[in-house]
Amino acid sequence: MVDVTVDDMGHMRGGRPGWHGMGMMRLVSHPATVPAGKVTLRVVNAGTLPHEVVVLPLPAGQAAGERALDAGGRVSEAGSLGEASRSCGAGAGHGITPGAAGWTTLTLRPGRYELLCNFPGHYTSGMYSELDVTR
Repeated sequence: MVDVTVDDMGHMRGGRPGWHGMGMMRLVSHPATVPAGKVTLRVVNAGTLPHEVVVLPLPAGQAAGERALDAGGRVSEAGSLGEASRSCGAGAGHGITPGAAGWTTLTLRPGRYELLCNFPGHYTSGMYSELDVTR
């Protein structure tokens, strides 16, 4: 189980958040390292805006937060392994509403993954985290 908190409040509580209109944004996951196999991401939206968590493999030599953006302020989701974006449910939806939780269970191989919110502007505002999966 990986607990993920997404937040868009105007205060900073750690991590490398950025600035976006209403205040600081962040996506924090704990633990940061898990063993390979079935992994459940439990996402709690502690913010005031809807959010999501998309899981993408992290290429060698690339750090979390370094993906290119399209004209709409989003990263490509090509190669996505899944997402938690349904309020009070599993899998894909239209965003986890403020105060709600969502989750997804994936089978992950050893490697590095990036967890990110891909709503327009959220990624560049600091909503990403690295998840390392070990053997």
